[in-house]
Amino acid sequence: MGKVMAVCTSVQKGTQKVNVHEALFVRDWGIKGDAHAGKWHRQVSLLSLEKIEAFRARGAQVEFGAFGENLVVSGYDFRNLPVGTVFECNDVVLRMTQIGKECHNGCEIYKVMGDCIMPREGVFCEVLHGGTIREGDTFVKKEEPR
Repeated sequence: MGKVMAVCTSVQKGTQKVNVHEALFVRDWGIKGDAHAGKWHRQVSLLSLEKIEAFRARGAQVEFGAFGENLVVSGYDFRNLPVGTVFECNDVVLRMTQIGKECHNGCEIYKVMGDCIMPREGVFCEVLHGGTIREGDTFVKKEEPR
């Protein structure tokens, strides 16, 4: 079981997200008002709190949302879960569709640190059922694909 530590959105693609503390998740779309929402397989991005903390321990001064993640969640190593894993948080149901991504050429974090964790640690989900997620909510892995 995990815990939601931050809920982040941005109004433009290519910018860092900002912690808005709670958001409305829309079925088959993503987070209402987030630039990355839409009818595709990367509607919501997840990043583990533990991976952010390990990156910070290397000297990075990054806020939640800096990697472009929508949800920061403690208690899971997302990249080691299989694509198809289903999560629930309140009424929201998410299904993991992708692990990692190609990095933007020369993102600000990479320029400063020489590394960025989102391309290898971040995962993406589609929204199967909508609702609201807030900081502090319980985040549960329901099932892995068979």
